[in-house]
This record gives sequence, structure tokens and C-alpha cells, in this order.
Amino acid sequence: MIDVLDVNGLKITCWVNRKEWQTANKTLIFVHGSGGDHTVWIHQYTQLKKYFNIASLDLPGHGRSEGAGEQDVAVYVEWVRHILEALAIEKPVLIGHSLGAAISLSYALAYGDKLAGIVPVGGGATMPVNQAILDGLKTDPAAVIAMAAKIALAKSNRDRLSDILMKSMSRVNPDVLYNDFLSCHKLDVTAAVSRIRVPALVICGDEDKMTPPAMSRYLEENIPGAQLALIKNAGHFTMLENVEEFNRTLKAFVESLP
Repeated sequence: MIDVLDVNGLKITCWVNRKEWQTANKTLIFVHGSGGDHTVWIHQYTQLKKYFNIASLDLPGHGRSEGAGEQDVAVYVEWVRHILEALAIEKPVLIGHSLGAAISLSYALAYGDKLAGIVPVGGGATMPVNQAILDGLKTDPAAVIAMAAKIALAKSNRDRLSDILMKSMSRVNPDVLYNDFLSCHKLDVTAAVSRIRVPALVICGDEDKMTPPAMSRYLEENIPGAQLALIKNAGHFTMLENVEEFNRTLKAFVESLP
């Protein structure tokens, strides 16, 4: 079901399985990537809702949420914190894709004591964006979106998913998409990730060209105790490209937590 929350004067939406929430169950919070919304996680929250309490967020300016987006990951972190407070959620596992991965890492650095674990998906300690892409989002966003929807996927998945991604990203205001990419471009937690002290599962598609596996290996090597899962036959959108392996890996990690 869709919850509509009043957060800092904005209407913020998220998908939740409230009717099935159990106090004994662990809670998963899903955060989408640049230009996305909660539906990018549809294969996770529909399949895992019987095992966990779940909320899949629409960040400000995305999906059905009000707002204009942000230009800094740290500001998005504060939005997520306020949303979790509005949902009265404590000690969740924070799962974030791309921009959401940056948010999960930064959240763990700022508020690690409030988390049970993090799962950065398709992320890195830095996430530089080509200047031509940033410029293109100002001059010809449709062309950039079409290109991104293609290169973000493994070749074997493009026919099946590229149109879906392109339509999804086309629904967001181009200025919001630009802000999201700029937020990623500005990220640099290279020197800080070694301070993360919450359990971490780093997930990356083995064919990810946007945030290549080497970026995830850096996180594995520098976050104490972190695990790395390379998802086969997947690019940047591992949760859509190889649903079965992604969900199995995520479920095993969450169930292993205290």
C-alpha cells in the first residue's frame, strides 16, 4: 500500500506492507537511484514482504513525492532520516541503489548507530559523472535518458528492460534528474568508509558499466567486515536484471544479522 507522509512540509510517499508488519521481523528500507522511484524495487517488496517489514521510498521530487530534489547526498540523508522518523522505524537495513547506495553509505557514516545494516547496490566511494552527461541533461535530456537506459543494462537484458527504464526516468523532471547526477558526482567518502561500523553487503552487477565492480571491491576492502556479491548477467540495475539471485542474496544477508 502507498503511505503519504507529511515530512518537513512536503507530502512524501512510500510503499509499505504495513498490514503484514510484525515486531519480530527485521525492517528493510529501499532507496531508489537517480531519477527513479519506489517501483524500481517492485520485485523485492512484492516477493520479500512475507519475510520482512518493508518501506520503499520516493525521495523528494520523485515518484509521487513533492519537492524539487537535492544537489547533495548529505541533504538526501537528512530527508531519509526524517522519513524514517515519520514512519517510526528503528534499526532498519538500508538498501540503496546508485544514488541510494551513496545515501546508504553516507547514512551509515552519520547515523550508523540507527541502522542494523546497509546494502549499497551499484555504488562507490566516489561516483563521478561525465560532464557531457551533466551538460546533456540541460540541453537534451531525452537523449541522455535514452543512452543511460541502454548502457545501464547488461546486453542480454536491454531488449527486455531498456524501454521500461527510459519511460521511468522520463517521468521525472529533468532538473531533478540533473540534481541527482550532480549529487553523485560530488560524492567522495573515500577516506571515510573505513569508519563504517555496521554490517554491509555490497552488491554489484558483474557487467555494470556505470559503477563497475572495482568500485564495489573498494568498498568491500575498506568497510570492516563487508561482504561483496557480484550478481551474474546483470548491469547497473541488478535488482531488475537478475531478480532471483538478487533476492536470494539479500534475504540471506538480512537473515544473518543479529
